[in-house]
Amino acid sequence: MPDEDARLQVGPPADHAAGFRAVRLSLTNAVQKMGVRKTVRNLRTLNQHDGVDCMSCAWPDPQGHRHVAEFCENGAKAVSWEGQRDTVGPEFFARHSIADLAGQTDHWLEKQGRLTHPMVRRDGAVHYEPISWDEAFALVGKHLNALGSPDEAAFYTSGRASNEAAFVYQLFARAFGTNNLPDCSNMCHESTGTALMRTIGVGKGSVTLEDLHRADLIVVSGQNPGTNHPRMLTALEIAKRDGAKILAINPLPEAGLLRFDNPQKVRGMAGHGTALADRLLRIRSNGDLALWQAIGHLLLRRGVADREFIESSTVGFEAWASHLAEIDREKVERATGLAWAEIEAAADMLASADRIVHCWAMGITQHRNAVATIKEFVNVALLQGMIGKPGAGLCPVRGHSNVQGDRSMGIWEKPPAIFLDRLRDEFGFEPPRAHGHDAVDTVKAFRDGHASVFVALGGNFVAAMSDTEVTAAAMRSAALTVQISTKLNRSHVEAGRTALILPTLGRTEQDRTGGRVQRVTVEDSMSAVHASRGRSTPAGPLLRSEVDILCGIAQATLGDRYGIPWAGFAEDYERIRERIGRVVPGCDGYAEKINSGGFTMPHPPRDSRTFPTPEGRGVFTVSPLEVMTVPPGRLVLQTLRSHDQFNTTVYGLDDRYRGIRAGRRVVFISAADLAELGHADGDVVDLVSEWADGVTRRAERFRLVEYDTPKGCVAAYYPETNPLVPLDSQAEESGTPTSKWVIVRLERPA
Repeated sequence: MPDEDARLQVGPPADHAAGFRAVRLSLTNAVQKMGVRKTVRNLRTLNQHDGVDCMSCAWPDPQGHRHVAEFCENGAKAVSWEGQRDTVGPEFFARHSIADLAGQTDHWLEKQGRLTHPMVRRDGAVHYEPISWDEAFALVGKHLNALGSPDEAAFYTSGRASNEAAFVYQLFARAFGTNNLPDCSNMCHESTGTALMRTIGVGKGSVTLEDLHRADLIVVSGQNPGTNHPRMLTALEIAKRDGAKILAINPLPEAGLLRFDNPQKVRGMAGHGTALADRLLRIRSNGDLALWQAIGHLLLRRGVADREFIESSTVGFEAWASHLAEIDREKVERATGLAWAEIEAAADMLASADRIVHCWAMGITQHRNAVATIKEFVNVALLQGMIGKPGAGLCPVRGHSNVQGDRSMGIWEKPPAIFLDRLRDEFGFEPPRAHGHDAVDTVKAFRDGHASVFVALGGNFVAAMSDTEVTAAAMRSAALTVQISTKLNRSHVEAGRTALILPTLGRTEQDRTGGRVQRVTVEDSMSAVHASRGRSTPAGPLLRSEVDILCGIAQATLGDRYGIPWAGFAEDYERIRERIGRVVPGCDGYAEKINSGGFTMPHPPRDSRTFPTPEGRGVFTVSPLEVMTVPPGRLVLQTLRSHDQFNTTVYGLDDRYRGIRAGRRVVFISAADLAELGHADGDVVDLVSEWADGVTRRAERFRLVEYDTPKGCVAAYYPETNPLVPLDSQAEESGTPTSKWVIVRLERPA
């Protein structure tokens, strides 16, 4: 691959006193990629009423007044990346063989521009070549209908897809006969859904944006809002202005949680900003379960409990309290890397607060014991009565823009019976009941020869998944891979023997499918559902919408089976919304509500303090206190994003909040570990992960960067380090890859 990191520089990290600079950089980048006219059109409507919902993170929009620039720096980057004027068509693929493209970096691949033509790599060919839409649809139908079993196909979804596309997609997969519907939730917040379903009966957070504004304590665990959810910082700023305190818990001190300079305000533009975190706990990776058991223990000893709520609305309290009656302080300190006095100070913050919101992200969910840790968040929230209370609750912060909406629409390999029953009653066929493959099981199915057709609705599955080399080999073994995409990525070059690239409209582009202006809907991190409508001219005349492409594939595969009106769905998305209203729980009157401006999905624990668990109450749970250990001379690696990145999409090679410029192959490591291991700041090493299977997984030539991180814990960017995460290293119960706990050793390059 080209050495894009040859110019890598390490300097002092920029603080978050950069409101004006961030705006200027965003606008300059947008104009360079899209031109002035498209920049104004797209950014002016971004996150506005009847505008475009940002395709970046799933942070909610304000319900009332919205700023004229209701977007963040990274949202502007996402829009610019989608709207760039450069295009990738047949001439490009004629110049570049698949082997040539495979030798390029992920950043280079996506940087080439928007895909504009349906393309096919036929079995044995070394180049992609053009194909008509009708021929492409027929090719997919031919492969699917030739399978010995529907379960030999997998239908993957990224969090970018609209609710309408997701509903049609799961309907097609189940009418075809499988629940093999892996999605990006499997890789990120699956642990959250698993824990919350068991404890409160709903796999979603229990707060609204207004609850964050009204909280007097906000706990932010395992999350870097400044890079991953920048608009969250505005909510934290509002809460701080009204007297809230913020407790941040993270191995790395992240600039955005220390001080926020809101570019929408004069104070932020001047670089003064707002100090955010009142206390930062620099916890060791995976120390969170021990920390929250210790906090629960301290709160119990202080007599901090909402007894009325516990007795009326929960079960399991006595067993949990008994479990935490005594706690091994030395074990907690060893697990967390924190002094007991620091933990007591954090517990004091909770004990003195009346309205607490618990926020978390993938720093929590991607550990072996992630589900147990999230259950411990719930235990403490139940103890203090912080669910179903204004200004309080549970706030898992989702990453991709509509990942929560896709799950609501039925994108799940383990659908509940009530959903399948309503699907049966609406469409007149019996959906499959056996659970399908999640993301990890999908890779194993292709690796082991049990599956042969892979269809991806967006995303970059090969780069996003753990154990990259195993995943890539599994995809190459497929008889057919189908990628519905806006841009070129790694999954197009690590593809099946026959491979299709089907170019789709971006969210900012006008959709005139069926000869009418269409709009789609999405659901944000706090269960608010609203419409999104693009206005820009599409990147090419052959582009089709996600809905149109999926309906074309379904028609070519199933024909008139079950009488499902695929062509009618593509002509008018309102027909899809009518069916959503009759099938999806909580979406009664969906079309009418969207036409009236949107709505918030029901959430019994939030709305009425009722819990749809088997017990009919909130559930306290007991988990063993664990201390994860590593062999001598080894380190724990967590993968993370740079500031110039969203998921696997790398916008640029800088991470100014960590002082990295013009490169990405870096490892953040403490001074103590450098000294103990005999390395120096700036040394170049290979990262080698260690797992029980004895397989050597290596990521070559990373530069060591001395950083303020706990001893024994290092960090590096993904997807470059995804090859180090073993496929079988998964969170218990949820199956999420353990990308925040990878045991590695450092080796000097050969």
